[in-house]
Amino acid sequence: MSTQNRGEGRRVTVLGLRNMKARGERIAALTAYDYLFARLVDDAGTDVILVGDSLAHVVLGLDTTLPISLDDMIYHARAVRRGVNRALVVVDMPFLSYQVSVEEAMRNAGRVLKESGANAVKVEGGTRERAETVASLTQAGIPVMGHLGFTPQSVNALGGNRVQGRDVEGRTRMLEDALRLEAAGAFSIVLELVPGDLASEISQELRIPTIGIGAGAGCDGQVLVLHDMLGLNRDFEPRFLRRFADLGTLAESAVRDYVRAVREGEYPTAEHTFG
Repeated sequence: MSTQNRGEGRRVTVLGLRNMKARGERIAALTAYDYLFARLVDDAGTDVILVGDSLAHVVLGLDTTLPISLDDMIYHARAVRRGVNRALVVVDMPFLSYQVSVEEAMRNAGRVLKESGANAVKVEGGTRERAETVASLTQAGIPVMGHLGFTPQSVNALGGNRVQGRDVEGRTRMLEDALRLEAAGAFSIVLELVPGDLASEISQELRIPTIGIGAGAGCDGQVLVLHDMLGLNRDFEPRFLRRFADLGTLAESAVRDYVRAVREGEYPTAEHTFG
């Protein structure tokens, strides 16, 4: 898409997402971590671009999201924001950047918006303490997306990547957490690894949109990690993932062709050489 055509259409806002839910329009969200992919994702019409701490896995090769720093998130969010004209850009608040105190959460979330140009932040959990943090942030003018179900920053406490809310107690707690986050001012909630019927129930109870990942079709929208859905992360094969391309195989094949061409003297040729 040419630069002249980029940015066509109204910029997505937090209120716009809520209106999409009211109209029954599905919300398409994807992650991005750099300028070029952000530009491609935005040009394709994605509504929400999440600068996820999942960059720990698909960009940095880490086992968990826990080592990611606030500076890491701001660095990648700044690059993403440069490539976006329409989508709502949401940035994950990394581990221990918002859990210690409301004051620290406010300072760190403020840094994210001021230094990256992003539109909103995302925090995990729905306890009363977390809801108080969400309320303080939203009252300060910082839009907040919630995240319930499997919350990656709690991977050690949860005992791994496990579906949440399968028992009665877990279902009740998750619904209560969702309602608490909505009351605190969250504009949307990600539901990750949640039984489909529970995700549908939560989505019907809330006025704000839910964004599912491994939570079935009953959510108001869906999000996937870009590298996963493009087939670049070939070792990751969860049940919920649909690969919409196999770029990993294509990229490896292209690199092999390049290596062969260089070694056999096929590249560069006269057409690639300056006179």
